[in-house]
Amino acid sequence: MESLRLLSVDPSDRGSQRCRLGPGLMSSLGLRLGSPLLVSLPGGSCLCTTWPRPDLAEGFLQIDLKCFTPSLISGLPAHLSLDKTQLSPAPCTKLKSVKVTVVVRSLDFKKNTNFSLVHELVKDMLTGVYVHKEFVINLEEFNTDIRYVAVHGICPESAAAGVITSKTGLEITEVQTVQHYKSQMQDQHTPPLGGLDEVSASLREMLQLPLLYPNTLISLGVSCPRGVLLVGPPGVGKTVLVRRVVMEVGASLVVVRGPEVVGSRPGESEETLRAVFERARSAAEEGPCVLFLDELDSLFPRRSGSSAPENRLVAQLLTLMDGMSRSDRFLIVGATNRPDSLDPALRRPGRFDREVIIGAPTLLQRKAILSVLCERMPVRPTVNIAELAQITTGYVGADLSALCREAAMHALRENQVVDMKHFQEALKLVGPSCLRGSLGRTELSPVLWEQIGGLEEVKTKLRQSIEWPMRHPEAFVRLGLCRQRGVLLYGPPGCAKTTLVKAAATSSRCAFLSVSGADLYSPYVGDSEKALAQLFRQARACAPCVLFLDEIDSLIGSRSDVGTPNSVQTRLLSVLLNEMDGIGLKTVERRGADKVLQLDCQEVCNKDVMVVAATNRPSCIDSALLRPGRLDHIIYVPPPDLQARLAILKVCTKSMPVDSHVCLEELATKTKLYSGADLENLCKEAALLALLEENMEASSIQQTHFLRSITKMSPSLTAQQISSYLIPHQ
Repeated sequence: MESLRLLSVDPSDRGSQRCRLGPGLMSSLGLRLGSPLLVSLPGGSCLCTTWPRPDLAEGFLQIDLKCFTPSLISGLPAHLSLDKTQLSPAPCTKLKSVKVTVVVRSLDFKKNTNFSLVHELVKDMLTGVYVHKEFVINLEEFNTDIRYVAVHGICPESAAAGVITSKTGLEITEVQTVQHYKSQMQDQHTPPLGGLDEVSASLREMLQLPLLYPNTLISLGVSCPRGVLLVGPPGVGKTVLVRRVVMEVGASLVVVRGPEVVGSRPGESEETLRAVFERARSAAEEGPCVLFLDELDSLFPRRSGSSAPENRLVAQLLTLMDGMSRSDRFLIVGATNRPDSLDPALRRPGRFDREVIIGAPTLLQRKAILSVLCERMPVRPTVNIAELAQITTGYVGADLSALCREAAMHALRENQVVDMKHFQEALKLVGPSCLRGSLGRTELSPVLWEQIGGLEEVKTKLRQSIEWPMRHPEAFVRLGLCRQRGVLLYGPPGCAKTTLVKAAATSSRCAFLSVSGADLYSPYVGDSEKALAQLFRQARACAPCVLFLDEIDSLIGSRSDVGTPNSVQTRLLSVLLNEMDGIGLKTVERRGADKVLQLDCQEVCNKDVMVVAATNRPSCIDSALLRPGRLDHIIYVPPPDLQARLAILKVCTKSMPVDSHVCLEELATKTKLYSGADLENLCKEAALLALLEENMEASSIQQTHFLRSITKMSPSLTAQQISSYLIPHQ
């Protein structure tokens, strides 16, 4: 099918509503000179009248955008090609009446111009124009303050389009400014939200009352709230939430970002901020308005002692917020991911009256977000959204969007629809943003329980302490069980304590944070304690999470063994005890399906954070850490016995070409006092010995290679060392 190349409109045709095309195409469509034509374009449609091209050339199209869908108000895309099927004749009749909204350039024109004059001007400019229901008419060519007319209804109602004559009745329902009209248009294209229903309902209620029913509050003798503060980690959807709720409330939105306000010369930033408030005040004269201050902490940080420009900007904002009167029908919404960096004066009643906390999405919320994202993707039915939601612990909305995009890119390279394997590949590249830049190690190479030989009793205890509470919380609630706060693994070196924790984190499908003394210690006083507190904040932000403190004896130690009472270890221990106890309470608002406000006092504790510590020197740990409520469950990881050594050898040799005559039972008998790490090293030594003897041509490992490796190695454990663990902790 021959395509039609779209060219720019001829200057002489601007404002004429003409569509120039070849006479052959006009004839094939059954069109005459001046016949109305509906053209379907990417993102919308336009109504025009057909005229032949002056050069009578075929294959080209020129359209004057006079009557079009609101989505095309910014113009046509460049380098566009159409086909004949996108052109269709539009039957039009003479209209009896038309109902419109007039869009003017400025608020001054709206306030100071007589309504009858506007009515007369619009009627004169629309005479002879073909219009379509729910389309917009462009009137900019008249060079007046009247820019657009939005058509809401026509009579006869059975018709979709028609022509306005001198006898057509005109009803103007509303007069808006261009800024107000375009802001409402932008809000209609806000992407759908997933998993934020409760927060959305709470914020909608906060905005509706002061914006739509201010007289109700005044009659009760209550002042209208002036500001709402949204607090949440980056990427959780604060900005999108504000745009969506403002659209649902029917208010206009004035958005302010940091670089738009900050100026180079003294006083310029304050002047810009005053202009922003004046713009919001002007927009509020047309209807409810919300002034949105995004990234509030970058604009108005905590004031310091010096006369920094930020101090003056904070003072200006406080003055402007205090100067808001009851006649100012606009509300201020701020968003930040660092509420503690804000100046405290901003967070008192009368300024930012209410705070809405948006945490990282829960399991059900992640499922809702993924469902919304996958609706727009070609996804196979085999993709398990529930499983994806379970393995994306700690992911916020932006992370999940990046995950779906990466999965789609993998599918695109293979020319396939998106399958579960593409999401598995994407998970290797896209991690939770709350763990980026965090202390310690966040990468967890998956370890299965089957990869750890022996230690069945220890595995069961770890499953009960870590995996069961996180994967089956409803069972614990049903039996009235409280989950444990922490687990301590102790035992000889090389007995798989760290590997056991990794397996527990893998099976629990939760986030994993691992830290050692080298990650926390700093030469600066107070930095180590600050880093440990930050580590717990990050763990709570991506909960449920396993926080692994490896070699905790070197990190904390015991206060009785420390020479100086104010050492780093003592201060770190104090921070750790406070963090695990969850000193203090926080009040959290939540609204359920009944929309009744409930205030829950939640402990600032590790509700979904499991602290797991490992040590091979349990006697060096302070006794305050070992009491119930902190490291509740103390698990001894013993050296492998005969059956455990056999199981470990089977796991280690599973991927090795071992000769059929190799007797693992004999090797297990000969490796008494060997730890798991020793046995793994034994298998490696036997393989290297086989390569050495056969000049790199070895194809299998013989029994003799294992036996000779045993003679060259000595166990890392001693009977005295093992007995030292049994005496105080059995």
